[in-house]
Order: sequence, then C-alpha cells, then structure tokens
Amino acid sequence: MMGNRGMEDLIPLVNRLQDSLSGVQQSCSLHLPQIAVVGGQSAGKSSVLENFVGRDFLPRGSGIVTRRPLILQLLSADTEYGEFSHCKGKKFTDFDEVRIEIEAETHRLTGSNKGISPVPISLRIYSPHVLNLTLVDLPGITKVPIGDQPADIEYQIRDMIMQFICKENCLILAVTPANTDLANSDALKLAKDVDPQGQRTIGVITKLDLMDEGTDARNILENRLLPLRRGYIGVVNRSQKDIDGKKDIKAALLAEKNFFLSHPAYKHMAESTGTLYLQRILNQQLTNHIRDTLPAFRSHLQSQLVDLNKEAEEFRQYRPDDPARRTKTLLRLVQRLAVDFEKLIEGSGSKVDTVNLSGGARINRIFHERFPYELVKLESDERKLRREINYAIRNIHGVRTGLFTPDMAFEAIVKKQISMLQEPCVQFVDMVSQELITTVYQCINEVIRKGWLTISNIGIMKGGAKEYWFILSAESLSWFRDDEEKEKKYMLPLDNLKLRDVEKGFMSSKCVFAIYNTELRNVYKDYKCLELACCSQEELDSWKSSLLQAGVHPEKVTVDGRGNGAPENFSDPQLERQVETIRSLVDSYMSIIYKTFKDLMPKTVMHLMINSVKEFISSELLAQLYALGECSALMDESPEQQRHREEVLRQHAALKEALAVVGKFSTSTCTTPLPPPVDSSWIQASSPTRRKNSVTKPVVSRGHALSVRRVPAPHTVATSADGLRQLAGQPSRAPPSVPRRHPPAIPNGK
Repeated sequence: MMGNRGMEDLIPLVNRLQDSLSGVQQSCSLHLPQIAVVGGQSAGKSSVLENFVGRDFLPRGSGIVTRRPLILQLLSADTEYGEFSHCKGKKFTDFDEVRIEIEAETHRLTGSNKGISPVPISLRIYSPHVLNLTLVDLPGITKVPIGDQPADIEYQIRDMIMQFICKENCLILAVTPANTDLANSDALKLAKDVDPQGQRTIGVITKLDLMDEGTDARNILENRLLPLRRGYIGVVNRSQKDIDGKKDIKAALLAEKNFFLSHPAYKHMAESTGTLYLQRILNQQLTNHIRDTLPAFRSHLQSQLVDLNKEAEEFRQYRPDDPARRTKTLLRLVQRLAVDFEKLIEGSGSKVDTVNLSGGARINRIFHERFPYELVKLESDERKLRREINYAIRNIHGVRTGLFTPDMAFEAIVKKQISMLQEPCVQFVDMVSQELITTVYQCINEVIRKGWLTISNIGIMKGGAKEYWFILSAESLSWFRDDEEKEKKYMLPLDNLKLRDVEKGFMSSKCVFAIYNTELRNVYKDYKCLELACCSQEELDSWKSSLLQAGVHPEKVTVDGRGNGAPENFSDPQLERQVETIRSLVDSYMSIIYKTFKDLMPKTVMHLMINSVKEFISSELLAQLYALGECSALMDESPEQQRHREEVLRQHAALKEALAVVGKFSTSTCTTPLPPPVDSSWIQASSPTRRKNSVTKPVVSRGHALSVRRVPAPHTVATSADGLRQLAGQPSRAPPSVPRRHPPAIPNGK
C-alpha cells in the first residue's frame, strides 16, 4: 500500500478539497471523509494523537480540555511545522505555540466557563515523521457537570459527537481504556447507534500497562471477545507522570514497543500493536474509505453546482453602481411586490401554505370570526340595561309621574349602545391594518429587527439564563448562538402569540417582557412562556414596537366593571311596563344595528383599505419613491445582500475548484476489502456488567474471529470491462440507519 502512488495521493486530495471548500462546507452540506476520535474523558485520545505527530501540542488539564472539535490534518513533508486555517500564511515551528493558539482560539469562541462549541478548529501539521491522515479530536464524553457547566453537558457533547459520526463519510475511532469494562464503553455505544453494521468503527484499547496484575486484553485484541468488524488495536501512552516530566515521545514509543515485545500475552502480536501500527492501519483504512466514497461525493458536488449556476451567473454580471440597473431593479421590485401582494390577498398564489393561514385568509378570519365575536361580547348585562332604562325614564319624567313611555329614553339608551360599537370597530380596522402590514413584509421577506436578548426563565438545572442573537421577521422569531448567525438554536412562529410585561427581579437591573401562546401551547420546549430580558427600558420599548409591527400584540388587562349593588326593584307597575317596552325596542333596534355593522364594516374596509393599498402599490408607489428623491440611496446594496452575493459566488467557485481537483484524480488504485461482518450485538445500553479486566479466561467467540492485523494482500481494481463486472459483483454496503437515543433526563429546574 505504501508503494501505491495513487493511494498515497488520496488523503492529500481530500486536504486540497478541504482547502477548496473551506468556509462553504456547512452551507453546501458537503462532508469530506475523515476519522473522528471518540472516547470518554481521560481515555487517552489526545495522547494517541500526540504520538502520531511525535510532539506535545494539545492542551492539557483537568475536566473538559477539548471544548471545540479539532480537525487535524497530518501531511508527510520534509520540514516540520503547523498551520491554522484561521491564521493563514503563518507557520508554527514551535509546538508550544501551537498549543497556546489552540487554547486561545477555543477561549475566543467558548469563553472561560468550560462551555463547548461545535465550530471546529482546523490544524494542519507537516512532518517527515507522520503518515497522511485527517482526524477530528472531539470532546470527551462526560456525565457529571463541573464548575459552572450546564446540567445537560452530557447531552450537548453527545449531540456534538453525533454531528460528526452520523455522516456516512466519517470513520469512527472508538477509544476505550483497558482498565474499564469494554461492554459499557460509551464510545462503542455511540458508534453502534450510527454504525450498526460496524463498517466504519475501529476500536483502540489504551492503558494496557495499567491493567490489574494477572489480567490482560489478549482476547480483545485478537478480536475473539466482544468482536468488532474492523477489530481492535492496542496502544500504550505516556502516563501523567511522564507528561509532567516532559518525557520525549520518541522514548515513549520505544517504551511502548518494548512493553509489547516483553509482555507474555502480547509478544506474539507485537508487530500488530502500538501507535506506529495504528497510524499505518488508519492511513490504509481512511484511504480505502476515501476511494469508496469519492464517486458519490463527486455526484453531490455536481448537483450542488447545478443548483447554484443560475444565481451565480446573475451575481457575476451584477454591478452595484450602475444607474440603469438601479432603476430597472427598483421597477422590477415594485412590480413583483404588487403581484405578490395581490396573490396573497386574493389567494391565487402558486405556492399554497398548508401549515398556517396567511394574507387574505387571515383577513377573512377577522371579517367573519373575530369581528362578530367582538360584537357578541358587547351584549350588555340584562340587569344593568333595565336599571339604565329605569333611570332614564324617571329622569325624563322628573317630579311628575308619566302616563306614556318617553321616546327620549329610547334614544338615550340606543345612542349609548351604538357608541359602545366604536371600540370594536376601531380594533377591527387596526387588526386589518396590521395584517396588511404583515402581508407586505411577507412579500418582501424583510427582517424587522435583530439584536441581543437574554432568555431569563430557563431553570438553573437546564443551564440558566443565556444571551442569544435574536432575529425578528414577519413570520417568526429566531435566535442564534451569536451574531454570526451560523448556529440556529430555535425558530418560533408568531401565530397566536402575545406579549406581556414582567416585573424586574429584586437583584436584576434588566427589563423583561414575556411571549406566550394564546392557545396555552408551549412556546419553547416545555415552557408556556418565554421571558426575554434586555438592558434598558428604551431597548424594551423598541423590541415591543417591533413585535407589534410583526403582529404580536400586548395582552389587554380586563377590568371587571359589573356593579355589585342590590338588584333594582320596580315598585311601580306602570314604570315596569315602560322599562320592558323600551328594553324590547332597544333589543330589536340593536339587532338591526349589529347586522348592519357586520355587513358594512368588512365591505367598507375592503373598499377603503385593502383595494386602496393594492391600487397604491401598483400605481402610485413608484412615483412616491421617485418624489422622495432618495431612490439612489434606497437601491444601495444592503450588507446582508452583499454577504449573500459574495457567499454564492464563493460557493460556486469553491465547487468548481473542488470538481476540478476530483476530476484530475484517477481511481485506478489498489484497495483492501472490508472484513466480513461479526456479531456486535453485545454493544447495548443494557449490557450486563462484566467483571473488570476478567478477559484471560477462555470465552466462546461471538461471530467470526477476525484479527485486524492480518491485512489481506491488496488487489488491483481493473478498469477493463471484465474488471468492472467483477467490481459490480461485490456485495454492496447497506446504508446503516442512524437511531437517536433519548438525551439523559434533566431535573426540572423551573
């Protein structure tokens, strides 16, 4: 394998692809082949990586030291130095400086509170002492939070690891110490979840020198006990005492070799154990894996490029300062706004929303549901109405006793009843007006507001109050980890949301408001409301105004205005008859008024508001914009649009470059077939606990016993027709399912 030139070029090929696609992999959903190193805290992951390089360059300490994924690219070269993707052009020849830079870059994004981030650090190391490899060092699996870590730290780390190992292009290096129970290995359990067939999992057993006296891991390393399809490789790393004493890694590798040569259980397999053998095997396995996945990766690149071609061609001919372009773009935008607005109002759009009501449907609901409901709520209390009629009649008669029912009493009561219709009618107009504004924003898909807010009602057991970058649009409220807007935490639709004020805490100086669902549904996870805090009252008012613009109205505090006085007793039969007569007349008259309002208000609003807005957008908006004399400033390219244009062009160029790199590579190389499957059903969450290190007793093999050290002789994949038929006859790998285990239970801290 080492003499096969085509195979040796495969890993540098992926590294060149990594350079070409740097910064666009996440947006293009491209996953390059690599090896993810998974294991518990203090399992020896970092020591294995340092042994590969032959240098001390990774941070050390207690607790979680690796708090961001480290993509480590090892490249064979004549000189020895390191390069970071975020420090392009700078070569690090002192590996102490490499460690300091990793710590500084980790601290820059995660702070000093032991928090973690899935955003990787990319480090490339050139050295004459390494084989070509691409590895990802992931945070160690932990179960108990330390310091001010969130209570769900295990779930966060597991989620981060899953983001890497669930990708089909990722090999999994499951690191487990020999002095722990292998059947309960967290690394192997995670690997089993995403790779049930064992096609991508390689086992590494560390700390063989720390096992109890009289025990050994021979049966495991020979793949006879708890077998894996790709088997296990044993290594011996430096102890903490060796690291503190600055023991040279070359001396440590020599000591490792002597350990395997002198140990009675391992000396017969000494040539197939140790760090150098592991490095060769990983180089071989990664190379084979790259070759197997390259055709599918090329097809994915081509499909992504086709999707971007049209938009990239438009942006390539784009000239931001061209006056003709500005005029043409403004006219096209206004015309598109008019068409989109009319489609949303009339319901004739080609895309039908099957999830939420929008545009004309929401206005129709206001016409036929909300407004009639507001009118029904105005029906007055019978006792109160009779008392008002009684007082009106008696006040009109004065000191005399009237013989006839006075008309003025009827007029006074009816006028009062009609005046009560003013509030629901004004509210009706406001609701329609707000829906029209929301529809316009929906047409232009504009972000209404961005800014930092703190979610203050998250329980301490679930991480406590956290600050996020919020983006409010006409349809949703989203928040991100930071203002780079790469890691979206949640998106909350604005339907049926209202906001209310929240009193300041005793020790808090922040202003707080809450968002809740009027249908009493959870707005975020298991929370009925979301309390958001900002630094000043001015900022609070600004956010409330923006939310109102997006259609989230403040709740109304209703006051019970019913009288608590004793019921009115009519001692005069004649007065009682007059009250009953007027009450009957008022009911009949007001029913006519209600029906008239229900019919006329929607028609009036439709004519004076909705049709007028449509006419204004299609006929007068462009003239009004030119009358302002600021069309040039209006058509300046926004920073968001500029970033989007540059991102599309960068993605397009990167995809073309990546396809060119892949196109120059010949796939007529040697490969090694995948070992046959073994029974790995022993890797289960509910596995019975085995006695620690009791691996020297004879155990019946579960499945085919395969030693990873006996690597079959490579065969050449022919490019002739017969060769292709022979390749096609090989069994294809079934894509493994990716089950998701439920996160660990978190105490309710609300």
